[in-house]
Amino acid sequence: MSALAHRRAQSRRALQLAFAVTATILLAEVVGGILTNSLALLADAGHMASDIGALGLSLAALWLATRPPSQHRTYGFHRAEVLAALLNSLALMAVAGYIFWEASRRLADPPDVRSGPMLAIAAVGLGANLVSAALLFRQRSESLNVRAAFLHVVGDAAASVGVIVAGVIMLTTGQFIADPAISVFIGALILVGAFRLTWETTQVLLEATPPGLSIGDIQQAMLGTAGVHGIHDFHVWTVTSGFVSLSAHVETDQAHDQHDILVELRRLLARRFGIKHATIQLETGALHQELEACCGVDSEGGVSEHAAFHR
Repeated sequence: MSALAHRRAQSRRALQLAFAVTATILLAEVVGGILTNSLALLADAGHMASDIGALGLSLAALWLATRPPSQHRTYGFHRAEVLAALLNSLALMAVAGYIFWEASRRLADPPDVRSGPMLAIAAVGLGANLVSAALLFRQRSESLNVRAAFLHVVGDAAASVGVIVAGVIMLTTGQFIADPAISVFIGALILVGAFRLTWETTQVLLEATPPGLSIGDIQQAMLGTAGVHGIHDFHVWTVTSGFVSLSAHVETDQAHDQHDILVELRRLLARRFGIKHATIQLETGALHQELEACCGVDSEGGVSEHAAFHR
């Protein structure tokens, strides 16, 4: 089993367990929110319902990502995980928007809330969220898809804490305005995580340079390989979490064995930068000029934006 397949299998098990725990608690929060008339509890339940959707979407994306490549999709469905993370981030924004809208109505005229039952149900919900977060914690750094689900669960745990705080305030002071006020705070926390996740997923979809990698550092390391004189048409991007690709045209001289140069470059990229999927075209300076003249392999100015040469 490849490292990517092993990671996905671990992520799938964690997501399935978290889904089961979350689904068990959701019904209790919905019923409890209606019976106690608590917006904060209903907001928590709404976010938990989005957790169910997020976890289900993440599981579906993991299954889809394991499908093999085809003639129409040469990378397979690896990007399904990234798309699931983007959809989950947008769902989080929608949940936050609803919470803000409902809270604005209740701030003007705070309704009575049965604080005691609300506290008990929120405590149970917090326990479930912490269990789900613990299940996903280890896998969150391995996949944007799992991280999206993790953020849903952590946001829900924060919402449960907010509900408990609101319940204590209302129980001790009778200030029912605490319920919608805490809901606004919960919505803000959800929105911050959603924006951050949206930014990260769009960077992957735009094929930006992966975080933690420097184009300049990679080029200089490759130029330090014996026989390498220049690099152009250089690109590094993320296909999906844990799957970074690189492509480059590398100018070499004929004094060094081309096979040895290619092996050394691949070894360098894998060991130093963690890039194991690289497509490298070796060519002499004369061949590069001929290809540029006939095929336009570089930019209109004649030199690629990502070109680097020994001086």
